[in-house]
Amino acid sequence: MKPINPVQMAVIGAAQGIKGEVRVKTFTGDPLALADYGLLYARDGRAFKITGIRPAGEVVVVRFEGIGDRTSAEKLTGTDLFVDRSVLPLEEEDEFYHADLMGLEVRDETGAAVGRVTAVQNYGGGDLLEITFRGRKSQLIPFSRAAVTDVDVAGGFVRVDTLAAGLAEDADEDGRPDRPGDFNARARPRGPRDAGGNR
Repeated sequence: MKPINPVQMAVIGAAQGIKGEVRVKTFTGDPLALADYGLLYARDGRAFKITGIRPAGEVVVVRFEGIGDRTSAEKLTGTDLFVDRSVLPLEEEDEFYHADLMGLEVRDETGAAVGRVTAVQNYGGGDLLEITFRGRKSQLIPFSRAAVTDVDVAGGFVRVDTLAAGLAEDADEDGRPDRPGDFNARARPRGPRDAGGNR
């Protein structure tokens, strides 16, 4: 059954080999956990059942039921995969789904709205919030307790410490704050994206 409240879990990449396997980029904390959510659904309602999964660098290689050759696998390239929000576990304290962070208003220490969260990124050094500011280019800030002092999903905003986030005028030339934000592993986003492809 097509998800009513879809959250994106993965996107299918290129075919792997000649037996129908595909490379899949996941948005789960543990890439192999993709197989734990049951059926995955494409935007058009097609259901996909994982029959095999293994790690392969930054992605996983997946075999789906009914996909047995390279030609069939190649037709799946670029397919976004979703589950219904109801099958996801409840977040623990200080954990947030990417879909919940996307679109939140960004407020500074005074409570003034300065921008909006447009993406969540991770390049290996910790999670980063991509913030789009009014009249300025977007900027990445560390998703840490020091830089992001409050996350109020219900209230629709995050509050940032502009100095720790590297947004203050006195940040040094490479954009880093004078006092660094300490990444907090407990505050990492969990990963799944919403139906619009947003984390």
